[in-house]
Amino acid sequence: MQFVPALLPSLIKAIDNVIETNAEEVTALDQAIGDGDHVTNLQRGIKALTAQSGELAQLDWVAAWQKIGMTMMTAVGGASGSLYGTLFVAMSKAARSRPVVSGVERPLDLQAFAEVFGSGVDAVKQRGKADAGEKTMLDVLIPVAASLRQAALDGVALPEVLRNISRVAIAGMESTKDMLATKGRASFLEERSRGHIDAGAKTSQLMICALVSVLAEHLTAPS
Repeated sequence: MQFVPALLPSLIKAIDNVIETNAEEVTALDQAIGDGDHVTNLQRGIKALTAQSGELAQLDWVAAWQKIGMTMMTAVGGASGSLYGTLFVAMSKAARSRPVVSGVERPLDLQAFAEVFGSGVDAVKQRGKADAGEKTMLDVLIPVAASLRQAALDGVALPEVLRNISRVAIAGMESTKDMLATKGRASFLEERSRGHIDAGAKTSQLMICALVSVLAEHLTAPS
């Protein structure tokens, strides 16, 4: 099974819905240890992507990820815009540099996506000067990237991969509750940052699980 950019409108809609549904909860998390504007900023970027979804569906993955990244950087602003923008721009760059076979670009299978997504997460680590264990979105993104890479190596069937990704994302999000924040405004709270789930980790988990749900439905849909 391969996934194509024509799915992007459905994926963006799912993200829009899940963030809207959970906006109040995430804002409360953000107000506890952050600036309280994470959801508002993120929704601004999602609305911009929604307006572009038809155009994005006509692009190849390289161009679509590049456009998504630039849109997130300009529409979201702040740390989240920079980090999500970096994620997608780096994915686009990694996909552009993939080897070709007989002059034809490799399809976006699990192995290819694991490589591309892993490159994007590595770029976020570098941009944010952060790693796992510091109470950020990376506590979701890093284990998800590792799970994808391992699944590709092990030849795990895609339905199981998708189920695992949701479990990994949720576990990563929940792990931030007892962490000490070392990045952003939350770091100024020192020990008082413990006991709160990171808002960025929460929205990353929500979006990943929403994407997984759409992809799982696509797998089971009649052809």
